[in-house]
Amino acid sequence: METAPLSAWIGFNIFVLLMLALDLGIFNRKAHEIRFKEAMGWTAVWISLALIFNIGLGHWYGHQKALEFLTGYLIEKSLSVDNIFIFLVIFSYFRVPPKYQHKVLFWGILGALLMRGAFIYAGVQMILRFHWIIYVFGGFLIFTGIKMFFHKEQELDPEKNLAVRLVRKILPVTMSGATDGKFLIRENGKWMATPLLLVLVLVETTDLIFAMDSIPAILAISQDSFIVYTSNVFAILGLRSLYFALAGLLQLFHYLHYGLSAVLIFVGAKMILADWVKIPTGIALSVVLGILLISVAASFAFPPKKDAPDSHET
Repeated sequence: METAPLSAWIGFNIFVLLMLALDLGIFNRKAHEIRFKEAMGWTAVWISLALIFNIGLGHWYGHQKALEFLTGYLIEKSLSVDNIFIFLVIFSYFRVPPKYQHKVLFWGILGALLMRGAFIYAGVQMILRFHWIIYVFGGFLIFTGIKMFFHKEQELDPEKNLAVRLVRKILPVTMSGATDGKFLIRENGKWMATPLLLVLVLVETTDLIFAMDSIPAILAISQDSFIVYTSNVFAILGLRSLYFALAGLLQLFHYLHYGLSAVLIFVGAKMILADWVKIPTGIALSVVLGILLISVAASFAFPPKKDAPDSHET
């Protein structure tokens, strides 16, 4: 079941830490607004790194493992579009200045990597020890896909978020630190939370919720924890740049949520039927890619009417 030795795990995580250090310590040491051109450049970098890693997997561990990684990466990348929209809603709600959005996403995604690592380990162990859990995961994915199909609008009420309410109880919140990029400030000898900390908490809890969909979806493709983990990490690392590249274009992909729901239903069915019907990973990759391309093409072929209300209004 497992592919990689301990040295591969250590090497990969060192690579991730180095890239994060370069990102925050050199390229984005000073807070600034991420422009479209810069975002597209970093998006290309992260996608290229993922593909190079995929080639390395194919060389060292075989064609099948490379296909599993690529399929998992594509699924996670496509499902992250929902994360991007929620990030946009959160930043708009709290009026986060564009130059501080990268900082929030950096620390939010760093926390997401730790949480997802724990989720992946738990999910793989559950499948190995309790085989019947794959039917639960598969059923959950199908249910989520059907729900997504009929409910396109994303609702978000920060004031009702349990984690945000907990922060407010532990620390008083001040508005005076909202414009200098700090998560905590000291006023009159007391530590106080700024709105940026509330935004960070919302980003973390939102990703935790989305991980409940995306990780079982990748487990439907592979139960190799190294494949699941690395495909997840590469997709998450590129999420910040993808946000800045697509945040203003999301309204163009108004049929994409139908494609995402179809992907979830497909991988859920694949997981449930795995004991009786073996769907090769190459075919699964083609189906997922085909669904996404059709939904994107339909969005451009049949644009929303100009007099129709914005489908993403909340």
